[in-house]
Amino acid sequence: MNLLEKEEFARIKAEELEQLSAEEVIRFATQQYSSLTFACSFGAEDVVIVDMLQHISPSTDIFYLDTDFHFQETYETRDRMVDRYGLDFVRVAPLITPEEQAEKHTPELWTSDPNLCCNIRKVEPLTRNLSRYDAWITGIRRDQAPTRANSKKVEYDYKFGLMKFNPLADWTSEDVWKYIRDNDVIYNPLHDRNFPSIGCEQCTRQVMPGEDPRAGRWSGNDKTECGLHK
Repeated sequence: MNLLEKEEFARIKAEELEQLSAEEVIRFATQQYSSLTFACSFGAEDVVIVDMLQHISPSTDIFYLDTDFHFQETYETRDRMVDRYGLDFVRVAPLITPEEQAEKHTPELWTSDPNLCCNIRKVEPLTRNLSRYDAWITGIRRDQAPTRANSKKVEYDYKFGLMKFNPLADWTSEDVWKYIRDNDVIYNPLHDRNFPSIGCEQCTRQVMPGEDPRAGRWSGNDKTECGLHK
């Protein structure tokens, strides 16, 4: 399909898929696209989708962006999921090590230029990996942030040039945790310590009572997204 055909397909299917469950959206995506991948950050939404995929299409590629700066608990969550599901998560890494980044730019680049740090350690690796696929699945929800409020269950991703499925777009946080409890899904223990949104260790803090759930990400500046979705 050319770009106009892809845009029209996304528009029509967005209306159809809006009424479907998350599992039905995932099933549609796996049936429609053989070249499909899921981006897993090992947060609450993503472990739900991993669990769903094991029931619907266990052969679907699942990758994670290893920034080299994740919390130890995040790596341990990955390992526990490998043990439970027998998965082989695809590790996608930046082109330069943290040491090379510090030498080329500045130590603690995330402090002086968090956007550049995210571009090096997240956006470029994601762009490189997604170029191999026709569609991808994400765990974003509309109520996570204003920048995600208009997310459709399927949309054309202009930034990366492929179809994007958001099966949990209409879920609430309560929906996510109900699924985790009901299905005994492995999750990152940092969620139990007031970390509703978990990124790199240097740029993520605990969220205090009354704060926005994403207030712990890039605290102290106006950055709200790492660049993967907006």
